[in-house]
Amino acid sequence: MPAMEECAARLQPVNPLDFPNWDALIQAHPGFSIFHSAAWAKVLSATYGFVPAYLLSRGGGSAPALLPLMETQSWLRGLRGISLPFTDDCPPLYSSPAAGRELVENAFALGRERRWKFVEIRGGHELIPGAPASLSFYGHRISLEGGEASLFDRLDGSVRRAIRKAEKSGVTVSVSEGLEAVKTFYQLQCKTRKKHGLPPQPFRFFKNIWEHLLSNHMGVVVVAGFNGRPVAASVYFKAGRQSVYKYGASDEAFQHWRGANLVMWTAMKHLAAAGATTLNLGRTSLANEGLRRFKLGWGAREFVINYMKYDLNRRAFITETDEATGWHNRVFRTLPTAASRAIGAVLYRHWA
Repeated sequence: MPAMEECAARLQPVNPLDFPNWDALIQAHPGFSIFHSAAWAKVLSATYGFVPAYLLSRGGGSAPALLPLMETQSWLRGLRGISLPFTDDCPPLYSSPAAGRELVENAFALGRERRWKFVEIRGGHELIPGAPASLSFYGHRISLEGGEASLFDRLDGSVRRAIRKAEKSGVTVSVSEGLEAVKTFYQLQCKTRKKHGLPPQPFRFFKNIWEHLLSNHMGVVVVAGFNGRPVAASVYFKAGRQSVYKYGASDEAFQHWRGANLVMWTAMKHLAAAGATTLNLGRTSLANEGLRRFKLGWGAREFVINYMKYDLNRRAFITETDEATGWHNRVFRTLPTAASRAIGAVLYRHWA
Protein backbone atom coordinates (compact mmCIF):
# COMPACT_ATOMS: atom_id res chain seq x y z
CA MET A 1 0.00 0.00 0.00
CA PRO A 2 1.45 3.45 -0.88
CA ALA A 3 2.29 5.98 1.79
CA MET A 4 -1.10 7.65 1.60
CA GLU A 5 -0.18 10.73 3.59
CA GLU A 6 2.29 11.79 0.91
CA CYS A 7 -0.47 12.84 -1.49
CA ALA A 8 -0.89 16.56 -2.06
CA ALA A 9 -3.67 17.95 0.12
CA ARG A 10 -6.48 19.22 -2.08
CA LEU A 11 -9.05 20.05 0.59
CA GLN A 12 -8.64 22.81 3.12
CA PRO A 13 -10.15 22.06 6.54
CA VAL A 14 -13.23 24.05 7.51
CA ASN A 15 -14.84 24.78 10.85
CA PRO A 16 -18.58 24.02 10.86
CA LEU A 17 -19.02 26.54 13.66
CA ASP A 18 -18.07 29.30 11.19
CA PHE A 19 -19.85 27.78 8.20
CA PRO A 20 -23.29 29.25 7.35
CA ASN A 21 -26.11 26.71 7.08
CA TRP A 22 -23.79 23.79 7.77
CA ASP A 23 -26.49 21.26 8.59
CA ALA A 24 -28.64 22.28 5.63
CA LEU A 25 -25.69 21.57 3.34
CA ILE A 26 -25.00 18.02 4.51
CA GLN A 27 -28.18 16.64 6.09
CA ALA A 28 -29.60 15.51 2.74
CA HIS A 29 -26.97 12.77 2.67
CA PRO A 30 -28.59 9.47 3.78
CA GLY A 31 -25.71 8.75 6.16
CA PHE A 32 -26.05 12.07 8.01
CA SER A 33 -26.37 11.74 11.78
CA ILE A 34 -26.31 14.09 14.74
CA PHE A 35 -22.55 13.54 14.95
CA HIS A 36 -21.98 15.25 11.60
CA SER A 37 -23.86 18.33 12.80
CA ALA A 38 -22.50 21.70 13.86
CA ALA A 39 -24.18 21.24 17.25
CA TRP A 40 -22.06 18.18 18.12
CA ALA A 41 -18.95 20.05 16.99
CA LYS A 42 -19.92 22.83 19.42
CA VAL A 43 -20.25 20.34 22.28
CA LEU A 44 -16.79 18.84 21.68
CA SER A 45 -15.09 22.17 21.09
CA ALA A 46 -16.72 24.00 24.00
CA THR A 47 -16.10 21.20 26.51
CA TYR A 48 -12.58 20.11 25.67
CA GLY A 49 -11.12 22.78 23.42
CA PHE A 50 -10.76 20.43 20.45
CA VAL A 51 -10.13 22.24 17.16
CA PRO A 52 -12.48 21.37 14.27
CA ALA A 53 -10.70 20.49 11.02
CA TYR A 54 -13.55 19.11 8.90
CA LEU A 55 -12.77 18.06 5.34
CA LEU A 56 -15.55 19.01 2.94
CA SER A 57 -15.72 18.49 -0.82
CA ARG A 58 -18.47 20.07 -2.92
CA GLY A 59 -16.94 19.73 -6.40
CA GLY A 60 -18.22 18.02 -9.50
CA GLY A 61 -21.90 18.75 -9.01
CA SER A 62 -22.33 15.66 -6.80
CA ALA A 63 -23.54 15.57 -3.21
CA PRO A 64 -21.05 16.98 -0.68
CA ALA A 65 -18.49 14.58 0.79
CA LEU A 66 -17.50 15.07 4.42
CA LEU A 67 -14.98 13.71 6.92
CA PRO A 68 -15.41 15.38 10.33
CA LEU A 69 -12.11 15.71 12.21
CA MET A 70 -11.13 17.18 15.53
CA GLU A 71 -7.54 18.06 16.34
CA THR A 72 -6.85 16.94 19.91
CA GLN A 73 -3.73 17.94 21.81
CA SER A 74 -2.61 15.97 24.84
CA TRP A 75 0.59 15.76 26.83
CA LEU A 76 -0.30 12.10 27.41
CA ARG A 77 -1.10 11.01 23.87
CA GLY A 78 0.27 13.73 21.61
CA LEU A 79 -1.34 15.67 18.78
CA ARG A 80 -3.96 13.63 16.93
CA GLY A 81 -6.79 13.91 14.44
CA ILE A 82 -9.93 11.99 15.43
CA SER A 83 -13.21 11.50 13.60
CA LEU A 84 -14.73 12.08 16.12
CA PRO A 85 -13.90 12.12 19.85
CA PHE A 86 -16.55 10.62 22.17
CA THR A 87 -18.44 9.39 19.11
CA ASP A 88 -19.11 5.68 18.73
CA ASP A 89 -19.60 5.69 14.98
CA CYS A 90 -19.04 8.63 12.60
CA PRO A 91 -18.33 7.32 9.09
CA PRO A 92 -17.37 9.71 6.29
CA LEU A 93 -20.20 10.91 4.06
CA TYR A 94 -19.56 10.33 0.37
CA SER A 95 -21.38 9.59 -2.88
CA SER A 96 -18.77 7.26 -4.40
CA PRO A 97 -15.86 5.17 -3.06
CA ALA A 98 -13.45 7.45 -4.95
CA ALA A 99 -14.82 10.52 -3.16
CA GLY A 100 -14.60 8.74 0.20
CA ARG A 101 -11.04 7.60 -0.41
CA GLU A 102 -10.07 11.14 -1.37
CA LEU A 103 -11.31 12.32 2.03
CA VAL A 104 -9.18 9.73 3.82
CA GLU A 105 -6.10 10.57 1.76
CA ASN A 106 -6.56 14.26 2.52
CA ALA A 107 -6.92 13.50 6.23
CA PHE A 108 -3.53 11.80 6.20
CA ALA A 109 -1.99 14.67 4.25
CA LEU A 110 -3.47 17.18 6.70
CA GLY A 111 -2.10 15.18 9.62
CA ARG A 112 1.35 15.25 8.11
CA GLU A 113 1.18 19.03 7.67
CA ARG A 114 0.00 19.58 11.24
CA ARG A 115 2.43 17.04 12.72
CA TRP A 116 -0.23 14.75 14.12
CA LYS A 117 0.92 11.42 15.49
CA PHE A 118 -2.19 9.56 14.39
CA VAL A 119 -5.38 9.88 12.37
CA GLU A 120 -8.28 7.83 13.72
CA ILE A 121 -11.48 7.36 11.72
CA ARG A 122 -14.46 5.71 13.40
CA GLY A 123 -16.17 4.20 10.40
CA GLY A 124 -15.53 4.02 6.65
CA HIS A 125 -13.22 1.01 6.93
CA GLU A 126 -14.54 -0.27 3.60
CA LEU A 127 -12.77 2.61 1.82
CA ILE A 128 -9.31 1.14 2.38
CA PRO A 129 -9.40 -2.55 1.34
CA GLY A 130 -6.79 -4.58 3.15
CA ALA A 131 -6.25 -2.10 5.96
CA PRO A 132 -6.58 -3.76 9.40
CA ALA A 133 -9.21 -2.43 11.76
CA SER A 134 -7.61 -0.77 14.77
CA LEU A 135 -10.62 -1.74 16.91
CA SER A 136 -13.91 -3.46 16.18
CA PHE A 137 -17.25 -3.26 17.99
CA TYR A 138 -20.80 -4.45 17.57
CA GLY A 139 -23.31 -1.86 16.48
CA HIS A 140 -27.08 -2.21 16.81
CA ARG A 141 -29.89 -0.36 15.10
CA ILE A 142 -33.63 -0.57 15.79
CA SER A 143 -36.24 0.14 13.15
CA LEU A 144 -38.92 2.42 14.62
CA GLU A 145 -41.30 1.96 11.72
CA GLY A 146 -44.56 0.03 11.75
CA GLY A 147 -46.42 1.52 14.69
CA GLU A 148 -46.39 0.89 18.45
CA ALA A 149 -47.97 -2.56 18.33
CA SER A 150 -45.46 -3.75 15.76
CA LEU A 151 -42.57 -2.31 17.79
CA PHE A 152 -43.74 -4.13 20.90
CA ASP A 153 -44.20 -7.42 19.04
CA ARG A 154 -40.60 -7.27 17.80
CA LEU A 155 -39.23 -7.13 21.34
CA ASP A 156 -37.89 -10.23 23.02
CA GLY A 157 -40.34 -11.83 25.43
CA SER A 158 -38.14 -11.02 28.45
CA VAL A 159 -38.06 -7.35 27.44
CA ARG A 160 -41.84 -7.19 27.10
CA ARG A 161 -42.23 -8.75 30.55
CA ALA A 162 -39.79 -6.23 32.05
CA ILE A 163 -41.74 -3.30 30.57
CA ARG A 164 -45.04 -4.65 31.89
CA LYS A 165 -43.50 -5.21 35.33
CA ALA A 166 -42.27 -1.61 35.48
CA GLU A 167 -45.66 -0.27 34.45
CA LYS A 168 -47.59 -2.45 36.93
CA SER A 169 -45.17 -1.64 39.76
CA GLY A 170 -45.91 2.07 39.50
CA VAL A 171 -42.69 3.22 37.86
CA THR A 172 -43.30 6.65 36.33
CA VAL A 173 -41.53 8.10 33.33
CA SER A 174 -40.99 11.58 31.90
CA VAL A 175 -39.51 12.97 28.69
CA SER A 176 -37.74 16.31 28.90
CA GLU A 177 -35.41 18.69 27.09
CA GLY A 178 -34.69 20.60 30.31
CA LEU A 179 -31.52 21.14 32.28
CA GLU A 180 -33.02 19.71 35.47
CA ALA A 181 -33.52 16.38 33.72
CA VAL A 182 -29.87 16.49 32.62
CA LYS A 183 -28.85 17.05 36.25
CA THR A 184 -30.97 14.09 37.35
CA PHE A 185 -29.37 11.93 34.68
CA TYR A 186 -25.89 13.01 35.75
CA GLN A 187 -26.48 11.99 39.37
CA LEU A 188 -27.39 8.50 38.16
CA GLN A 189 -24.52 8.53 35.68
CA CYS A 190 -21.99 9.02 38.48
CA LYS A 191 -23.41 5.95 40.25
CA THR A 192 -23.34 3.86 37.09
CA ARG A 193 -19.78 4.83 36.21
CA LYS A 194 -18.64 3.92 39.72
CA LYS A 195 -20.31 0.52 39.36
CA HIS A 196 -18.41 -0.06 36.10
CA GLY A 197 -15.16 1.25 37.51
CA LEU A 198 -14.91 4.34 35.29
CA PRO A 199 -14.81 8.06 36.08
CA PRO A 200 -17.76 10.14 34.86
CA GLN A 201 -17.25 12.80 32.26
CA PRO A 202 -17.41 16.33 33.67
CA PHE A 203 -20.85 17.84 34.11
CA ARG A 204 -19.93 20.66 31.73
CA PHE A 205 -19.97 18.09 28.91
CA PHE A 206 -23.61 17.25 29.60
CA LYS A 207 -24.48 20.90 30.17
CA ASN A 208 -23.09 21.66 26.72
CA ILE A 209 -25.16 18.78 25.32
CA TRP A 210 -28.20 20.45 26.84
CA GLU A 211 -27.26 23.91 25.56
CA HIS A 212 -26.37 22.96 21.99
CA LEU A 213 -28.59 19.93 21.33
CA LEU A 214 -31.45 19.36 23.75
CA SER A 215 -32.50 22.99 24.06
CA ASN A 216 -32.63 23.11 20.26
CA HIS A 217 -34.98 20.10 20.05
CA MET A 218 -32.22 17.72 18.95
CA GLY A 219 -32.65 15.25 21.76
CA VAL A 220 -34.34 14.36 25.03
CA VAL A 221 -33.66 12.94 28.47
CA VAL A 222 -36.03 10.17 29.59
CA VAL A 223 -36.21 9.64 33.36
CA ALA A 224 -37.91 6.81 35.28
CA GLY A 225 -38.89 7.29 38.91
CA PHE A 226 -40.24 5.17 41.72
CA ASN A 227 -41.90 6.68 44.80
CA GLY A 228 -40.56 10.08 43.80
CA ARG A 229 -36.97 8.91 43.41
CA PRO A 230 -35.16 8.73 40.03
CA VAL A 231 -34.11 5.16 39.29
CA ALA A 232 -33.03 5.25 35.63
CA ALA A 233 -32.39 7.81 32.90
CA SER A 234 -31.05 7.94 29.37
CA VAL A 235 -30.02 10.61 26.86
CA TYR A 236 -31.16 10.37 23.24
CA PHE A 237 -30.23 12.48 20.21
CA LYS A 238 -32.26 13.06 17.06
CA ALA A 239 -31.44 14.53 13.66
CA GLY A 240 -33.89 14.11 10.81
CA ARG A 241 -35.14 10.55 10.74
CA GLN A 242 -32.20 9.13 12.68
CA SER A 243 -31.96 8.94 16.45
CA VAL A 244 -29.24 7.75 18.81
CA TYR A 245 -29.24 6.24 22.30
CA LYS A 246 -26.12 7.95 23.63
CA TYR A 247 -25.96 7.53 27.42
CA GLY A 248 -27.81 5.44 29.97
CA ALA A 249 -27.66 5.31 33.76
CA SER A 250 -29.52 3.72 36.64
CA ASP A 251 -29.57 3.16 40.38
CA GLU A 252 -28.62 -0.49 40.94
CA ALA A 253 -30.56 -0.59 44.19
CA PHE A 254 -33.81 -0.24 42.20
CA GLN A 255 -32.86 -2.37 39.21
CA HIS A 256 -35.53 -4.96 40.01
CA TRP A 257 -38.25 -2.43 39.13
CA ARG A 258 -36.97 -2.48 35.51
CA GLY A 259 -36.96 1.30 35.16
CA ALA A 260 -34.28 1.19 32.46
CA ASN A 261 -36.52 -0.99 30.29
CA LEU A 262 -39.41 1.44 30.62
CA VAL A 263 -37.07 4.33 29.77
CA MET A 264 -36.00 2.69 26.51
CA TRP A 265 -39.54 1.73 25.54
CA THR A 266 -40.82 5.24 26.25
CA ALA A 267 -37.97 6.73 24.22
CA MET A 268 -38.70 4.45 21.25
CA LYS A 269 -42.34 5.53 21.19
CA HIS A 270 -41.48 9.21 21.63
CA LEU A 271 -38.81 9.22 18.91
CA ALA A 272 -41.04 7.34 16.47
CA ALA A 273 -43.84 9.85 17.08
CA ALA A 274 -41.33 12.67 16.43
CA GLY A 275 -40.53 11.24 13.00
CA ALA A 276 -37.47 9.08 13.64
CA THR A 277 -37.37 5.82 11.68
CA THR A 278 -34.24 4.32 13.28
CA LEU A 279 -32.65 4.25 16.72
CA ASN A 280 -28.90 3.60 16.83
CA LEU A 281 -27.85 1.96 20.11
CA GLY A 282 -24.15 2.86 19.86
CA ARG A 283 -21.17 0.55 20.10
CA THR A 284 -20.70 -2.57 22.21
CA SER A 285 -17.36 -4.18 23.02
CA LEU A 286 -17.01 -7.58 21.38
CA ALA A 287 -16.36 -9.13 24.79
CA ASN A 288 -19.48 -7.62 26.42
CA GLU A 289 -21.92 -10.44 25.67
CA GLY A 290 -24.41 -9.26 28.30
CA LEU A 291 -24.84 -5.80 26.76
CA ARG A 292 -24.98 -7.36 23.31
CA ARG A 293 -27.87 -9.62 24.33
CA PHE A 294 -29.66 -6.68 25.97
CA LYS A 295 -29.55 -4.67 22.75
CA LEU A 296 -30.57 -7.59 20.57
CA GLY A 297 -33.56 -8.08 22.84
CA TRP A 298 -35.01 -4.81 21.52
CA GLY A 299 -35.32 -6.20 18.02
CA ALA A 300 -32.12 -4.53 16.86
CA ARG A 301 -30.19 -5.41 13.72
CA GLU A 302 -26.53 -6.11 14.48
CA PHE A 303 -23.57 -4.92 12.43
CA VAL A 304 -19.84 -4.41 12.96
CA ILE A 305 -18.19 -1.03 13.50
CA ASN A 306 -14.54 -0.91 12.46
CA TYR A 307 -12.17 1.89 13.37
CA MET A 308 -9.06 2.78 11.37
CA LYS A 309 -5.96 4.29 12.95
CA TYR A 310 -3.03 5.45 10.85
CA ASP A 311 0.36 6.08 12.43
CA LEU A 312 1.85 8.98 10.49
CA ASN A 313 5.36 8.36 11.80
CA ARG A 314 5.41 4.67 10.90
CA ARG A 315 3.29 5.25 7.79
CA ALA A 316 1.15 2.27 8.62
CA PHE A 317 -2.28 1.29 9.88
CA ILE A 318 -2.07 -0.05 13.41
CA THR A 319 -4.20 -2.23 15.68
CA GLU A 320 -5.06 -1.66 19.33
CA THR A 321 -6.57 -3.50 22.28
CA ASP A 322 -10.00 -2.55 23.58
CA GLU A 323 -9.31 -0.93 26.96
CA ALA A 324 -12.90 -1.02 28.20
CA THR A 325 -11.86 -3.33 31.04
CA GLY A 326 -8.66 -3.63 33.03
CA TRP A 327 -6.90 -2.75 36.26
CA HIS A 328 -8.27 0.81 36.16
CA ASN A 329 -11.81 -0.50 36.76
CA ARG A 330 -10.81 -1.88 40.16
CA VAL A 331 -9.22 1.44 41.11
CA PHE A 332 -12.17 3.62 40.17
CA ARG A 333 -14.67 1.35 41.94
CA THR A 334 -12.91 2.11 45.21
CA LEU A 335 -12.68 5.89 44.80
CA PRO A 336 -15.20 8.32 46.28
CA THR A 337 -17.45 9.86 43.65
CA ALA A 338 -15.99 13.34 44.19
CA ALA A 339 -12.46 12.06 43.55
CA SER A 340 -13.56 10.14 40.48
CA ARG A 341 -15.31 13.21 39.08
CA ALA A 342 -12.21 15.32 39.61
CA ILE A 343 -10.03 12.78 37.82
CA GLY A 344 -12.52 12.47 34.96
CA ALA A 345 -12.58 16.24 34.50
CA VAL A 346 -8.84 16.11 33.85
CA LEU A 347 -8.39 12.84 31.97
CA TYR A 348 -11.26 12.75 29.46
CA ARG A 349 -9.59 15.37 27.32
CA HIS A 350 -6.69 12.93 26.90
CA TRP A 351 -8.87 9.82 26.48
CA ALA A 352 -10.73 11.32 23.50
